[in-house]
Amino acid sequence: MCDGMYSFGQSTGRLLIKTSRSGLGRKAGHDLTIEATRWSGNAIVVADDPGKSSVNVTVETESLTVREGSGGLKPLTDGDRTEIKKTLEGKALLHTAQHPTITFSSTSITGTPQSFEITGDLTIKGRAHSVTVHGGSDGDAMVSGWATLTQSTWGIKPYSAFLGALRLADEIRIEYRVTKFEPLPGPGQPPG
Repeated sequence: MCDGMYSFGQSTGRLLIKTSRSGLGRKAGHDLTIEATRWSGNAIVVADDPGKSSVNVTVETESLTVREGSGGLKPLTDGDRTEIKKTLEGKALLHTAQHPTITFSSTSITGTPQSFEITGDLTIKGRAHSVTVHGGSDGDAMVSGWATLTQSTWGIKPYSAFLGALRLADEIRIEYRVTKFEPLPGPGQPPG
């Protein structure tokens, strides 16, 4: 990727949240894959000096949609998906009515375009905490990577049922893949 300013989002990439189960009743539940269907970001790339690069991402919390549920005693139904979305949007978890977005703003970037780490502030439910995102590029336009988060750091109590016998693990994994970056007008770039 060349130096410059770029935008990206759901039209050219995927942003997934993966949960896992814990507790004595974990065989009854599902490991979930949740996708952000409305999100956007921008990046300033300075390839030969990554410390001058930056990344910002915004996710609309109401856009989080259950895509897959693996494991469990029976398959995940459409009713289950609707119920999970309702729980996710509720006050106990993301409280989407009061907190419509999740944001990430980089504070430092190290490495190379092929293998990098982006450290930044992740704000969920109005609380900002530092997170490190790992990633890399295939040399073309595709960039992918992951980060691991502990939900309770942001005041989110992992979902539980059956008096706590079934619960989601506190740690979740965020995965992203962007296949195309749209150039933005900026210093050194002609307008689109």
